[in-house]
Amino acid sequence: MKIGSPSERPSTPIDQYAVCGNPVGHSRSPQIHAAFAESTGQAMHYDRLSIPEGGFVTTVEHFFKEGGKGLNVTLPCKGNAFDWLGEARCARSAVEAAAVNTIHWDGEDFKGFNTDGVGLVRDLSFHGIAIAGRRVLVLGAGGAVRGVLPELLAARPAMIAVANRTRERAEELVNTFRPRYSIPLETVELSKTTPHFDLVINGTSASLTSNARPYIDAAIVRRADCYDMVYGANARFHLWAREITQGKSIDGLGMLIEQAAEAFWIWRGVRPETLPVRRLLSQS
Repeated sequence: MKIGSPSERPSTPIDQYAVCGNPVGHSRSPQIHAAFAESTGQAMHYDRLSIPEGGFVTTVEHFFKEGGKGLNVTLPCKGNAFDWLGEARCARSAVEAAAVNTIHWDGEDFKGFNTDGVGLVRDLSFHGIAIAGRRVLVLGAGGAVRGVLPELLAARPAMIAVANRTRERAEELVNTFRPRYSIPLETVELSKTTPHFDLVINGTSASLTSNARPYIDAAIVRRADCYDMVYGANARFHLWAREITQGKSIDGLGMLIEQAAEAFWIWRGVRPETLPVRRLLSQS
């Protein structure tokens, strides 16, 4: 199937959307977007779309051929989505991240976006956690961190340090972004790091494993605000940090809601209120 061929996509009575990835059975995105649709009066249906190994292109093209209007993309498929669309069809947010978490079909062509950074920065603001002028430590150097770095840098921190188990990967990431921004951006070895950070953000996949243990000394987070991009029971960095920090410790549920709101606006041209959805998910 050729990308951007409208004759191959029949219209449907209700616009179809979904979150795709593997696994997606745990995703709360359907609940979030159902609430957004109800509150804004949008006629749409949102489901989960599991991507089999090696089956991203086939599954996604079938979804759009059957009338799909948009997709959220989660692990491990954000890079697949970027490769499928190509740089020319991606917004700057996706190009800088080399990853797409939102795909929009406008009836003529596809467009890829990355709303993760927007979601993170908005959630930090919601919780009263400042970025501007502060020293920020980011844990991890994978796709999740790459997706949020541009928005973090745009928020004008005093500096950002990236720490990763593999120092070379952190240096590769920093070298990619450093020429584009005036904000000091460096790598650090946690074993040699002194506790002088104001905000610590966990973007590692280690929190997704059952036996994950923080590879960061408690002294580094004790006086910092802490944020885990993972949410719920898997947010093990948050669960650990909240017992140690004298600041705030937040998990990534609000980031999920805020990035979803940005995707909803891209798709529907309507910006939903997120506070009612925050309350709904906190109660459930």
